[in-house]
Amino acid sequence: MSQTVARDRLAFALDYPDMEAAERGARMVAADEGVLKVGLELFVKEGPRAVLMARQLGCKVFLDLKLHDIEKTVERAVATASSLGADYLTIHTSGGPGMMEAAARRAQTENTGLCILGVTVLTSLSDQDLAAVGVMNNTGAQVIQLAQLARQCGLGGLVCSAHEVRDVRAEVGPEMILVTPGVRPSGADHGDQKRVGTPADAIRNGSSMLVVGRPIRDAADPRAASQLILNEIEAALP
Repeated sequence: MSQTVARDRLAFALDYPDMEAAERGARMVAADEGVLKVGLELFVKEGPRAVLMARQLGCKVFLDLKLHDIEKTVERAVATASSLGADYLTIHTSGGPGMMEAAARRAQTENTGLCILGVTVLTSLSDQDLAAVGVMNNTGAQVIQLAQLARQCGLGGLVCSAHEVRDVRAEVGPEMILVTPGVRPSGADHGDQKRVGTPADAIRNGSSMLVVGRPIRDAADPRAASQLILNEIEAALP
């Protein structure tokens, strides 16, 4: 399997405070990684400029805003993300079927290829965290319940941790894109993530794309760190 294929399976999270830092970080890995993820911190600071910067570097853009609002508001936000040229956009599946269906419909109407990804349970949450907000399912059961709902509502993919991706893939079949955050190379610090896995484990268990931020961003040599993860992905691909 070539690294051209592997690079499309790795998204680098541009978790930087401003455009200057984000572009500097993006340029270090853009030749190797096919997807750049623009999250809340950067988007709130820089707005659409961040999406344009990622596109100009020749990468796909993963706009990770985790939308969760009334149907019309989310639908209009999907239209805006489409117009910006985003390739992926996240919404919270806990927003309910009406919101998810509205997002999926609008993405189809805009016809730009935008894939709506449903966030199931954040990788920073534990069973105890879910119980604290009134969810009686454990994390695994809650992820599966939300994954089933998202598929029924027409979403193109899901975000789920390495701990659940095998079960989710078995549940939703081969067509949906499964994105796995909280990926840490062997021996790396877990940070604030509670449900993590290695790149190889996630790929073998059915993940379509891995999201990696700090292990690359904070490395002494970010490009070398990116290459190590790409090598692990490549080795795990069938």
